[in-house]
Amino acid sequence: MIKKEMIAMLLAGGQGSRLGVLTSKVAKPAVAFGGKYRIIDFPLSNCINSGIDTVGVLTQYQPLRLNTHIGIGIPWDLDKNVGGVSVLPPYEKVGKTEWYTGTANAIYQNLAYMESFNPEYVLILSGDHIYKMDYEVMLDFHKAHGADVSIAVMPVPMEEASRFGIIVADDNGKILEFQEKPKEPKSNLASMGIYIFSWKALKEALITLKDQSNCDFGKHVIPYCHEKGETLVAYEYNGYWKDVGTLGSYWEANMELIDIIPEFNLYEEFWKIYTKNDILPPQYVSEDAVIERCLVGDGSEIYGKAYNSIIGCGVVIEEGAVVRDSIIMQNTVIRAGAVLDRAIVAENAVIGENAELGVGEAVPNRVKPSVYSFGLAVVGENTVIPPNVKIGKNTAVTGETVPEDYPNGILESGETLDKAGDVQ
Repeated sequence: MIKKEMIAMLLAGGQGSRLGVLTSKVAKPAVAFGGKYRIIDFPLSNCINSGIDTVGVLTQYQPLRLNTHIGIGIPWDLDKNVGGVSVLPPYEKVGKTEWYTGTANAIYQNLAYMESFNPEYVLILSGDHIYKMDYEVMLDFHKAHGADVSIAVMPVPMEEASRFGIIVADDNGKILEFQEKPKEPKSNLASMGIYIFSWKALKEALITLKDQSNCDFGKHVIPYCHEKGETLVAYEYNGYWKDVGTLGSYWEANMELIDIIPEFNLYEEFWKIYTKNDILPPQYVSEDAVIERCLVGDGSEIYGKAYNSIIGCGVVIEEGAVVRDSIIMQNTVIRAGAVLDRAIVAENAVIGENAELGVGEAVPNRVKPSVYSFGLAVVGENTVIPPNVKIGKNTAVTGETVPEDYPNGILESGETLDKAGDVQ
C-alpha cells in the first residue's frame, strides 16, 4: 500500500470578491502576480521546495484558468506516477451531493483521496497568500511537540489584531485559547490559515463534524480539537507573508517587488518560485522608450514610458504612452498617448489612444466603496477603453465600452462602468 509521510491539501476554490473585477472570470489563486506568476505558484513552489510531492488542489469557483495553469504539474516537478498534483473539484456522489460549503467541508469531501496515500500528516494550505515557507521545519516542530494540530502563526501589530483569528499560547507554544476577530485581543499572534494535522486527528474531527453547515477550520474544526483535549501548538513564522485579498494589498505586494532591495526576493537560488512559462520572444525596448524601476515580462514591447510598474508578458506600450505606479497584466495593449496612474489593468485589455486613467481627486466608490478604494483605477480583463476618455480614481471599468458610455468624455472618480455584468 502507498504510504506518504505528509500530503498537502491546497484550498483554491475562493471567489476573492474583494478583488472586484479581477476575479469576476477567474479564481483568486489564478490571478496574475509579479508580471509572470499566478498567486497559486507560491504555495505550490513552497510544497516542492519543502519536499512535499503530493498535493491536492481543491477548486470550485471559475476553475478553468487555474486548471489550465496547473496542468499535470510539470513546472513544479509534480508530474509523478504516485502522488504529484491532483485537481479536486466537487463531484456528484451517491446520495448527498453538494458544493464545497466551507474550508473543512471541502477537505471532508476528499477523504477518499487522502486515505489513498495513508498519510501520517496532512498539511492544509490556502491558495491565495504570497510567502516562502519551509513546511518541513513546521513538521519537525509538530513532531517535537507531539502535537495533534499545529497552526502557523505570525505576530501582527496589536492595533491590527482584531482583524485576525488570534491565538493565545504559552511559552512552549501550547495553545490555550482562540479568539476569532476579537474586539479586545489577548495576544498578537494571528493564525495564517496553515495547519498540520496528524491524520488520525483530522479524520476523526471531519467525520464528527460532517453535518455542520459551512464547516470551517477556524470556526469549527480547531475549536473541536481543542475542546477534545488534543495537543494544539502554535508554530511562529517571522518571514514575509502577504494576504493579497484586497486590491490595496494586491497592489502593494506587487509594488514591493520593484524596491531596490525587495523585502520579498523572487530570485533566490535555493528557494525558486516555479510557474508555467509560455514560450515567448524576449522583451523589445525601443531606443526612445524609458523604463525606470519596472518588472517587464517576456514578449513585451515598450515604445513609451513606464515608471514603478509591473508589466506582464506580451504587453504592448505604444509610443507616447506613459504608465506610472501601475500593474498591467499579460497581452494588454496601451495605445499611443495614453496615460495611466495607479491603475490595475487585467489581461487582454485595450486602453485607447490618449485615454487617461487615475485622474482627479479620490472619492469613495458609489457601488462598492470597500472594494474599489486605495485611489486605484481598475480595468477588468478583455475590456476595451475608447480613445480620448478620462477615468478617475476608485473606479472600475469592465467590458467593451464606447465613447457614449462616458458623459462629457469622463468617468468621474468613484464611478463604476460595467458592460460585462462583472460587478456583482
